[in-house]
Amino acid sequence: MGQPVGIKDVAREAGVSVGTVSNVINRPDSVGEATRVRVLSTIHRLGYVRSESARQLRAGRSRIIALLVLDMANPFFVDVASGAERVAREAGLGVMLCNSAQSSEEEAEYLGLFSEQRVRGVLVTPADTTGRNLDAFRRQGIPFVFVDRLVPRADACSVSVDDVTGGALAGRHLLEQGHGHIVYVSGPLQLAQCQDRRTGVLQALARAGLPEDRLRVLEAQRLDVAAGRDAAARLLGMSPRPTAVFCANDLLALGVLQALFAAGASVPDDIALVGYDDIEFAAAATVPLTSVRQPAARMGRLAAELLIDETGETGAETVAHRHEQIVLQPELVVRGSSLARPALAGPAARVR
Repeated sequence: MGQPVGIKDVAREAGVSVGTVSNVINRPDSVGEATRVRVLSTIHRLGYVRSESARQLRAGRSRIIALLVLDMANPFFVDVASGAERVAREAGLGVMLCNSAQSSEEEAEYLGLFSEQRVRGVLVTPADTTGRNLDAFRRQGIPFVFVDRLVPRADACSVSVDDVTGGALAGRHLLEQGHGHIVYVSGPLQLAQCQDRRTGVLQALARAGLPEDRLRVLEAQRLDVAAGRDAAARLLGMSPRPTAVFCANDLLALGVLQALFAAGASVPDDIALVGYDDIEFAAAATVPLTSVRQPAARMGRLAAELLIDETGETGAETVAHRHEQIVLQPELVVRGSSLARPALAGPAARVR
C-alpha cells in the first residue's frame, strides 16, 4: 500500500502553492474559478482526503463529542446515544460512544483518552460516585454534561429523570394490586439511580401507612440480565415467597422473568413484576413487562444541546453559557406482568 496523498502532492500536480490548495478547500470564494477547478480536479484525480485530525490539532478543537455510559449493552443507553447523535449531527459534530462497564477505573482511562484527543465535550453517566475522576477531568477545561444523573451544583449541567417519583409509581402500583410486601431488586446501591428508586418505593409505603420493613432489598452487583437471574434464585429461596418484585431496570427484570419461568413460577399469578426504563424488549417479553418509562432519547437530545451550547457551537452570537439541571418526569406503563391474568390481552396503560 502506497503513502497517502498529501496537500503538497496536490499542490505540485496542480502547479500551485500549498496555500492555494488550502484556500480552495477552506475558502473557495477567495480563489479564481479556473484555478479552483484545476485544484479540485487534481484532488479528485489523486484521491486526496484532508487530514481532519491535523486540522483539529492546529485549531485545538475537535469536531467530536464523547458519550461515556455505564453499559452499552443496555438498550436504554442506546436510545440516549441516538438522541444525542441526532443533535450532534445537526451541529456538524460526531459522537464517540464509550462504555465504562460501571468501572471507575475504566471511566478514568476514557476521560484521559478524551483529554488526549481534545474532544469538544463529554456527555457522561458517571461510574465513580466520589466525583474524583471528573474533578481531575474538569482541570482540562473540556466541558461536560451529566446524563441520567442529577447534579445540583452551579458549575455543571445535568439531565436526569426524577427516579424517586419513578420508584413511587412502581411501589404505588404494586400496592394497589393488593401486594403488602415488595422486594426491590437493585443494582449497586452506590449508584444514585438505584438509591432514588428505592426511596420512591419507601415513599409509596409511607403514604399507604405501611412500615419500611414491608420492602426487602436484594442488591445485585450489575444491572444486567444475568444478575437478574441470580436475584431470582434468591427470591425463590425466600420464605414466605414474595408476591411482588420491582427491579431497578428492565434487564434485571427480564432476567428475573426468565428464571421464574424456568422454575415453574407464574407471572403475574404467583409473582407480579415491574421493571424500569421501558426498553423495547419490555413490551415484547413472554409476559409483557410493566415498566417505568424514562424518556431516554429526549434525555440524550437535551444533554447534547446543553453541551453544544456550552462549547459555543450553536452558530449564534457568543452568549455566556448558563448551567442548567433539567429533571424529566417518568411514567408507568402497565402491562401484563403486574396485573391479573385477564388483563394480559388489554392495552398498556400509562400513569404519570
